[in-house]
Formats: sequence, C-alpha cells, structure tokens
Amino acid sequence: MWKRRITRKSSRLQRVSKRAQTKMNTWIPEKAHNLITDSIRRMVEITLNSGGWLPLNPVTAKGNLQEREESMKERLEFYRKTATIEGAGTGAGGLFLGMADFPLLLSIKMKFLTECSIIHGYDVNVYEERLFLLYVFQLAFSSDEHKRKTLSVIEDWNAEKERVKDMDWRTFQQEYRDHIDLIKMLQLVPGIGAVVGAYANYQLLDQLGETAKFTYRIRHFHEHEKG
Repeated sequence: MWKRRITRKSSRLQRVSKRAQTKMNTWIPEKAHNLITDSIRRMVEITLNSGGWLPLNPVTAKGNLQEREESMKERLEFYRKTATIEGAGTGAGGLFLGMADFPLLLSIKMKFLTECSIIHGYDVNVYEERLFLLYVFQLAFSSDEHKRKTLSVIEDWNAEKERVKDMDWRTFQQEYRDHIDLIKMLQLVPGIGAVVGAYANYQLLDQLGETAKFTYRIRHFHEHEKG
C-alpha cells in the first residue's frame, strides 16, 4: 500500500499546486536559488566523501525489527522537534534569514537518516551505505517518475550498489528543488514565515521518517529472505 501510494500519478490538485509553486519560484531572488543549489551540492559531497553526519551521542543497533523501528521513532521525534523549532526561528526572520533554513534542514535530515542506518546495523563508514542514504532521501523528496526509478534501485540494492558508484548531484538537487512544496516557499514571506516554517519542517521530517521506515523494512526482508 505504501509503495502504491508513493509511486502513483500526481493528483490534479498536486499538479495545480506545482504550477503555482513554479510561478512563485520566479519571485524568489536568484541568491536564494543559488543557496539552495550550493547547499544540496555540499550535502551530497559531505555524505559521499566523509560521512560527516555522525551523531554526537552514541547510537547502536539493538533488538529485532520492531524494536529498531521504535528507536527510529524516538529519534524522529527528536529531529522533528529540532526542525520545527529551527523552521519557526528562521521563518520569523523574513526572506534572508529564511534562506538559512535550507542548509540547516538538509543537515537535520541527513543526521536523522544516518542514525536510522546505524540503528539497523549498517556501517555508515562504508561508502555504499552513505550512498544508500542519498537514495532514501531522493525517494522521500522527488518527482513521481524519479521515485519509481529510485524505489527499483532500493529494492535491489545488493546488486545495484555494485553498479551505482556515484551520485549525480545536479539531478539530485533539481529533483529536490522541484519537490519543495509551495507552503515551504511561503516560509520566505515576512509575517507568516514562522508559522509556515514550523509546520513545513514538521511535515517534511514526518515524510522522511515514513520513507526511512519502509526502505529499511525492504532491506530487512530482502536480506532475511536470502538468509
């Protein structure tokens, strides 16, 4: 049911919202667009080259799948609250302070995904595991067509990781930018930015948490079936 939901064709309302978002994007200063692009490029580079999202406090893998998902849920609560507070704070500052939200939110998302990987017993010091995090990220925040392609990679990760050795960050950033909801762009509007920023960040972390839960279920059952 989850797979059908995330890969189904966009509704008419979503397509109308997308057109409105595209129009609104033309009102955003070029400086903001450049910041978003550069932030995504840096996030991809940090993930692939150094894995610089390791948690300060130790996180360990423990128990069965249900127990690991409970640990993920607890960490999601922490990062969701962090993102909500951060979104409200940056959103209250209007356009230019609101721009600071994009790199901050990216780091929150990647730290959460890194902890999810560790909780499920994967070694994020291994390049392929860091690359997997970027595929999970893309599955959460990309177009319908790209989600279908990304899901097929995740479902056959043991084979795909030998073939896919790098990440096209330009495609990555375009998919992410195109997926940023209209409500997220409204965070840059003075007066309503704080409320919108808090709400948007909460929802985006919730979306990432659900995606992470199901992608690691996919890996768990595929590896279990193969013994």
